[in-house]
Amino acid sequence: MTLLDKDGVRLTVDDAVATVTLTNPAKRNAQSPALWRALAEAGQQLPGSVRVVVLRGEGKSFSAGLDRQAFTPEGFPGEPSFLDMGRGPEHDMDALIAEYQEAFTWWRRNDIVSIAAVQGHAIGAGFQLALACDLRVVAQDVQFAMRETSLGLVPDLTGTKPLVHLVGYARALEICATGRYVHAEEAERTGLANLVVPGDQLDGAVADLAAALTAAPRDAVIETKALLAGAAARTLDEQRAAERAAQGRRLRDLAGAGE
Repeated sequence: MTLLDKDGVRLTVDDAVATVTLTNPAKRNAQSPALWRALAEAGQQLPGSVRVVVLRGEGKSFSAGLDRQAFTPEGFPGEPSFLDMGRGPEHDMDALIAEYQEAFTWWRRNDIVSIAAVQGHAIGAGFQLALACDLRVVAQDVQFAMRETSLGLVPDLTGTKPLVHLVGYARALEICATGRYVHAEEAERTGLANLVVPGDQLDGAVADLAAALTAAPRDAVIETKALLAGAAARTLDEQRAAERAAQGRRLRDLAGAGE
């Protein structure tokens, strides 16, 4: 069932699994403000029955990053250009970037598990979109790169925190400051990728992972995800308390179901 198909984004739902597809392979799924709004809308339209969301890109590349039209004086039709944003009031620029970031924030909701299926280029905004997901399954030809600094910018689409969390501060700084490519072997070794497979096996591997994720009871997965997501910000004692509270909820639910 197709729930959304606009501005380079298509949302389909098959029972407990939703698929968000970037649908502009001719431009290597380059990103624009319209695409970001469509991605945010996809998150808003997810049915409550969805447990796993797969993010994929049509064609040879997952996403080559920001459409370079953003850097032209005219920008995108009906949108402020980057040059206009730089000349405008700071609070307007902050609000606009916050709106763009909404496309990248809903993927880590506790009620879903998101999987990025990444092949070919995942550059800049494309890298950050893959980082927005909980898990990443990548093809052997994957090429991650954070190119914002080479353009005189910074990564501002929520990718810096998950990158540091996954690979550590020093490697994250080196990746961002140099803009170099991260290939499949390094991605798997450093934790950027959960799994590396040949390109023709990418869809099958993601489908297998989605099936495994939906095999366990939904509430147990939701509680476990919340525990793990908040672990880094808690002390050991706080994490122990969070585990007890979560387990208490699960045991009460199970006891209630058995009555």
